[in-house]
Amino acid sequence: MDVKFSQEQELLRESARSVLAKECPMALVRAQLEDARGFPEALWQRMADLGWLGLIVPERYGGSELGVIDLAILMEEMGRVLCPGPYLSTAVVGAMAIRLGAREALRQELLPALARGELRLALAQIEESADWEPDGIRMTARPEGDGYRLDGRKCFVADAPAADRFVVAVRTGAATEASAAGISVFLVDAQAPGVSVRGIAFAEQSRKLGDVHFDSVRVSSEALLGPLDGGWPLLERLHHHARVGLCAELSGAAERVLELSVAYAKTREQFGQPIGRFQAIQHKCADMLVASEGIRSAAYYAAWALEHDEPDAPTAACLANAYCSEAWVKIAGEGIQIHGGLGFTWEEDLQLYFKHALAAELAYGSPELQREIAARTLIDSSAASL
Repeated sequence: MDVKFSQEQELLRESARSVLAKECPMALVRAQLEDARGFPEALWQRMADLGWLGLIVPERYGGSELGVIDLAILMEEMGRVLCPGPYLSTAVVGAMAIRLGAREALRQELLPALARGELRLALAQIEESADWEPDGIRMTARPEGDGYRLDGRKCFVADAPAADRFVVAVRTGAATEASAAGISVFLVDAQAPGVSVRGIAFAEQSRKLGDVHFDSVRVSSEALLGPLDGGWPLLERLHHHARVGLCAELSGAAERVLELSVAYAKTREQFGQPIGRFQAIQHKCADMLVASEGIRSAAYYAAWALEHDEPDAPTAACLANAYCSEAWVKIAGEGIQIHGGLGFTWEEDLQLYFKHALAAELAYGSPELQREIAARTLIDSSAASL
């Protein structure tokens, strides 16, 4: 792994930090908490103009065709400011779903629109069991005419209120002992007859959640992403990219909370001196720094492994997700402790980061699930080598 960033990557970081500092202040983030869709159109279009939405879209489809490390750099800067909106769902998960699974005609239609900021997507996989494994997918798609009829409900869909189309995981075949068999993925128009979205009230509002109902929704066979009954490998690849993007976002958020906490410890006085002079506060800051550096290292290794298609990339993505989400909760919690009762107040930005941490811990599967997947992959690969 080469830990050095190229000159172009450093410029990307500098540009992103400068743009986001100017165009995504905390006042804008707070304003989006009350917005039903959860993102400002002007900022979204600015991202498109800068090439951020098409960052990993091939050039022939109007994108920048950069790598996963470049994506991690950008998402790290977004995490610093809690940038609201469906970037992860659209520019990462959605872009990869179309790029890897769609027919060429659909790629030519949708990827340029995505890069221009005209298309937003959301992954609709989770159902009432909240299970990210194949067994959790029970919604069905039955053959009807020259297409399929979808029936079922998807829960806790991130960015559902903003989505123009959904990447929907369904059962097209009977569940077997190998439960990944019989899963297919479809691209469904959010305005199609029978599709309805209900927003979910949730403490963390930088990414809006929604339940999506599919009542006899008809789609053509052209909407199929990947092979029929063989969609689980595509979903796994989407999960890997989503987890790496999320970890990079958490790295930026953790760094920012550490900065806020250290600044507060330098200025807040008790017993005639800054609280940063007390050993207990110093230890908290030191522990936060160690955890923050751990998050960054895990995130960038996973990004590097995914970009270079390393054999351990799936394991690296899962373990990074497990470690980073837990460490981020710890950092955000310690930041609250350093700020005392003030940290919980609405006026302080820190409480927004803390809510983000609690939500991020469960995004794309709990830490326990991530470890289980990593362990299973490790054992399976070890057994195959015997």
